[in-house]
Amino acid sequence: MKLASLKHGRDGRLVVVSNDLNWFTDAFLIAPTLQAALDDWDRCEPQLRALAESLEHEAVPRGRFHERDAAAPLPRAYQWADGSAYVNHVALVRQARGAEMPESFWTDPLMYQGGSDSMLGARDPIPLKDEAWGCDLEAEIVVVTGDVPQGVTREEALGHIRLIGLVNDVSLRNLIPGELAKGFGFVQSKPASALSPVFVTPDALGDRWKDGKLNGELTVTLNGQPFGKADAGVDMTFCFGTLIAHLAKTRTLVAGSIIGSGTVSNRDSDGGPGKPVSDGGLGYSCIAEVRTVETILRGKAETPFLKHGDTVRIEMLDDARHTIFGAIEQVVETV
Repeated sequence: MKLASLKHGRDGRLVVVSNDLNWFTDAFLIAPTLQAALDDWDRCEPQLRALAESLEHEAVPRGRFHERDAAAPLPRAYQWADGSAYVNHVALVRQARGAEMPESFWTDPLMYQGGSDSMLGARDPIPLKDEAWGCDLEAEIVVVTGDVPQGVTREEALGHIRLIGLVNDVSLRNLIPGELAKGFGFVQSKPASALSPVFVTPDALGDRWKDGKLNGELTVTLNGQPFGKADAGVDMTFCFGTLIAHLAKTRTLVAGSIIGSGTVSNRDSDGGPGKPVSDGGLGYSCIAEVRTVETILRGKAETPFLKHGDTVRIEMLDDARHTIFGAIEQVVETV
């Protein structure tokens, strides 16, 4: 089942989307918004599934689904917590700084609490006032939970995942060092993130969803050129069950909580840092990582951060080369 929110007010209008993402039908008689559906999932989920089946059989009124009309599936979320499940990414960044990575990073996930009062739609621009801030894309996987009790195990946590999607977790890299130096975490350096046009239930992903990991190539293009094609299921040190259990260690999570994987990152086949797509490698899911590799190999970063007018596209295709979640496609615009 695939769900989306068309732009309508602050919280969007819940619709069910066909498997091929060509059609939608309104779900307002079941729940007006996705958050309302998540709040009453036991009642709403069977009805939404029945509506999705009727849509596939053209048995309900339907309209053309256009990704540009979609808001973020959750335009306002109660919680957005981003992990760093791909420790390869963390290791490379620290290596470029000449900093030793603590051994605990391989067993205890990193995670930060992001702002979720305004999540961008997949076609909304990336607002950037000052290019000197070092604007970067970050292609990631996200899950949305139902209510999660405090102290859940990894296995229990997996049962609380309701939906899966993609995110562009925008970072302002040149603001990060100053904020981290204060010892209190990200604020200004983490502006609004953009979510994929649709979120998908785990069962609809088939074998791609296994053991709390989404398997498949996460395609990133920058200004129309291939930038990354890392496999989201490879080199993922912490599955989503582990990330959710980590977050819920000391608190409950409410329905509609979004948890991110962190930047998807694969090592090269020889075990070294990844190579650009143009050199036959899997490329990168953020600019910071390619700059890190450049620093390691050539002593300095060469690839610039995003500029006004740049276009970023993030997508995952199925085996038939059809889009699964729709595409995040954003232009960097001045404020």
